[in-house]
This record gives sequence, structure tokens and C-alpha cells, in this order.
Amino acid sequence: MSDRFLIDRSALARYPKPAVRAVIDPLHNAGLLANRPRFEPEQPLPTLVSGDIALTSTPPKDGAGARAQVARRPPDGSWLRLLDQPEFVPPTR
Repeated sequence: MSDRFLIDRSALARYPKPAVRAVIDPLHNAGLLANRPRFEPEQPLPTLVSGDIALTSTPPKDGAGARAQVARRPPDGSWLRLLDQPEFVPPTR
């Protein structure tokens, strides 16, 4: 499975609130990358694949939380991200 994912048109992500792709793309293009954050590679956990659906996850290096994505493989063989939870953090009350 590739470490690069395209985003499915029906994708849902949490940045920090749930958003569909129409909201995700501008956040990636303008807000998220505008400050030129530095991302350190992190060792992923084994990917779980069932047919054309996959679950990926990564524990962050600092040990705080986790990250998870669900991807779908269309007929062209690429992987499209359907669900993205970039940070699991304790809920605020």
C-alpha cells in the first residue's frame, strides 16, 4: 500500500472539526501549509486491508494520541482517503 493518498470526493476528515473534502482542500492548500510546518516521518503500524478498503494508523513519536485513516482502492489501483483522523486526543468537556 502506498504511503501517499489522494482524497476521495466524499472524504470526511477532522481538522479540528469534521469536514468534507470541499473544506479539507482549502485548509491544506491555504491554512495548514501556509506556516510551512515541518513534519517528521513516523513509523506506521501495520495496515489492515480487506478487499478494497484499508485502515492505516500511526502512533506519534511523542507518544501522545494516534492517527488513523480509512482508504478505498478504486479500479485504477490507487488509494483514496475516505476518513482521516489526524490526531486522537482526549475530548474536552
